[in-house]
Amino acid sequence: MDYQNYECPKCGNNNTLKGTQHNQANIFPEGRNIFNMGSEILHVFCADCGYIKESYVKSPEKFNK
Repeated sequence: MDYQNYECPKCGNNNTLKGTQHNQANIFPEGRNIFNMGSEILHVFCADCGYIKESYVKSPEKFNK
């Protein structure tokens, strides 16, 4: 998806950035909160108003073990 041309549903602008949420905010497989097993969460958000347009797990393969 071309995020730079993705219109924000909140403010209508198309100034989009990507960011990573990590460290204490990692996501872990349910019932298996083991060190280094979690994955960062990636966000695509509006740089103008901060609306998060999309979020996804960076390493989903860690949940299939």
